[in-house]
Amino acid sequence: MKALIIGGTGATGRDLINVLLADPAYTRIVSFVRRSAGIVHPKLTEHIIDFNELDNFAAHIHGDVWFSCLGTTLKSAGSREQQWRIDFELPLKFAHIARRNGVLRAVLLSSYGASSSSSVHYLKIKGQLEEQIASLMFEQYIIFRPGHLLRTHTDRPVERFTTGLLVMLNGLGLMRKYRSLPTATLAQKLGKAPRVLAAGVHVIELNEIFSF
Repeated sequence: MKALIIGGTGATGRDLINVLLADPAYTRIVSFVRRSAGIVHPKLTEHIIDFNELDNFAAHIHGDVWFSCLGTTLKSAGSREQQWRIDFELPLKFAHIARRNGVLRAVLLSSYGASSSSSVHYLKIKGQLEEQIASLMFEQYIIFRPGHLLRTHTDRPVERFTTGLLVMLNGLGLMRKYRSLPTATLAQKLGKAPRVLAAGVHVIELNEIFSF
């Protein structure tokens, strides 16, 4: 399979690229990034692009499956409008081009609690994106809704605190459903999904990811 990926410089995206490179089922991986992820491999082609001009790169958006790991935090984005552009407009634009170019499978990294009717801005964005991509009628559409992600060497104080708290509570047998998910584990599940699931829409919820 030829895989396309956006969001390959984030923690999960980088792990996913390495998973796909190691998987013989994936013969080519094409990554679209704003800056190089620094990964070099014979199977990998990296396009450094301006996501505001995606149409100019449409000729390269051909393959069997595309993965979206694109996303940001409100703090990193700087405003709700910019977060909306990165988390909603850009992946949806890529989805439109991929569908138009005959890509039949889509794998979306979303979030636990995603809902277009959510009162939480971030979860509302994710829910609306899920619905809009669903309307494009990919032959296979897989949505992952993880919770707290455990990133190696994270520099985010809140993330370190949350991780420590969840580890402590999980050790006491509490909140096991919400335990931290290492990005490397999530990447393994993302890469596996298109190979083992049938056609149609699949939503992999937080409490299902560990056993998937």
